[in-house]
Amino acid sequence: MKYFLPLLVIACSVIGSLANIFISSDSWYVDLVKSPLNPPSFVFGIVWPILYALMAFVSFKSADKIWKLFVPQLILNAAWSWMFFFMHAPLLALINISILIFLNQKILVILKIESKLLFWLYVPYVLWLSFAAFLNASIVFLN
Repeated sequence: MKYFLPLLVIACSVIGSLANIFISSDSWYVDLVKSPLNPPSFVFGIVWPILYALMAFVSFKSADKIWKLFVPQLILNAAWSWMFFFMHAPLLALINISILIFLNQKILVILKIESKLLFWLYVPYVLWLSFAAFLNASIVFLN
């Protein structure tokens, strides 16, 4: 399990990223009214690889403690991109990311008991998910 979770992180990041191919060939996302706080697209390309690296490290170090929550959250993470960008279903994606945040808050509770270092390495991911949920909700309400 120790090596499985980091490999699963990589696989899910690739699967989730495949949905991003549709962004460049589809005007749907470009034409959406977005929050004024929506960052430029290149920011996502910088932030997500860092977050996936942190997730892989944390999952490697604490696989035995978090795997029952970590695997479903990874699946939901990859599914979000498909729901939002491929299916054009921002409301469904918002429901997904809400569950995703809930699961990751439970992971944070476990990590806080397990290791303060792992806890703090995982916090940026949960904060970014919360920001992404805000952006997702903005799109639902503005469009």
